[in-house]
Amino acid sequence: MKQLLLYIILLGCAATAAAQAPIYLTQGRIEFEKKVNQYARLDEMFNKDESGWKDMEKKRLPQFTTFYFDLLFNGATTLYRPGRENPENIRLRPEPGNDNVIYDQLDKKETIAQKKVFEQLFLVKDSTRSIRWKITDEKRNIAGFDCRRANAIVMDSIYVVAFYTDAIVTPGGPESFTGLPGMILGVALPYEHITWFATKVLANEVPPAELKPPTKGKPADNKILLETITRSLKNWGNYGKLYTRIMML
Repeated sequence: MKQLLLYIILLGCAATAAAQAPIYLTQGRIEFEKKVNQYARLDEMFNKDESGWKDMEKKRLPQFTTFYFDLLFNGATTLYRPGRENPENIRLRPEPGNDNVIYDQLDKKETIAQKKVFEQLFLVKDSTRSIRWKITDEKRNIAGFDCRRANAIVMDSIYVVAFYTDAIVTPGGPESFTGLPGMILGVALPYEHITWFATKVLANEVPPAELKPPTKGKPADNKILLETITRSLKNWGNYGKLYTRIMML
């Protein structure tokens, strides 16, 4: 009887240990929910003498719009692309960056991005952005994963808050946010009024054939893209500046 009881206890301990063993994902699909605060955008875009127009737009529009993106990953390769549609969106203007398709080979530090600037499609080939992250002790659970916070400044002035998990080995993330010791599942740009947070992580098999870089668009690198957008929107005021920042992320 004692031997049977001991066997049951040991079996239970083994099952508990197995249940608590960490699982490290090397491939799968992540759905990201991108939220944009339209009221904050209006406040930034319009001057005080345009307050009547701004107030009228706030009555017409919801405060937040929501968009969805998918991030496929396998090893050191990721593909970020538009996901399912949200038919409930009512937008002030087309959101910059919502057609982005971004392919990263993280081990080679190479990226290929297809970006639509109004009606012009660009194929941007460049190195992945080097980000100097500062990892903190703050933690947060996102889509069932324990994540740690990291902060950074990109493009000289854009403050970034990111949350990453080392339970997903691939050091990628949405848009151009990479370089942490694990997958980034949450990004907030407080002064740009945008967030990306994972809503679900699927441990799907992702064959290499699904991770193909985009091929269409006018060839460019980030410098050429910035020069083109800046030249085209030089007379567009605050909206032009905002559009440029978001497109260059």
